[in-house]
Amino acid sequence: MNTRIRYAGLGLLALTGLYTGGWASFSPKGWYANFPGFGLSWLPQLGPYNEHLAKDTGAMFLALAVLTAVTLRQVRDDRLVRTTGAVWLVFDVLHFGYHVQHLDMYGTRDQVLNVVTLAALLLVSALLVMPVPPAPTDGARPVRPVRRDGAR
Repeated sequence: MNTRIRYAGLGLLALTGLYTGGWASFSPKGWYANFPGFGLSWLPQLGPYNEHLAKDTGAMFLALAVLTAVTLRQVRDDRLVRTTGAVWLVFDVLHFGYHVQHLDMYGTRDQVLNVVTLAALLLVSALLVMPVPPAPTDGARPVRPVRRDGAR
């Protein structure tokens, strides 16, 4: 996967974290009543409003956004990109798993949008976990990356 694709994937995840996290943290009632926005509302069907849960969700998304923003600045660091992808992937797999088991509370449009949106985020995270093979230089053997401790 090339650097542009990684950058785009990380950018999408960072924006997701900032959008969801900022909204849930600073306007938890508004987030609960109106998420994901755009005239849709997906949270009231899941149970009564809980400020603590809403703010914790916001904090978690903001933490993911910070990790992802740091990684965006180090997009050539394969280990950091893969770690960030893995962190998002753990969340995305569990989040997707929950929602696909509870689609019956939504109409068809919202069911489709839930699955497509959550599956797309899961796919982006999974792509970031994949290693990038080192590029060969001048037809010679690929150069192994130098570890942080200076060893090869």
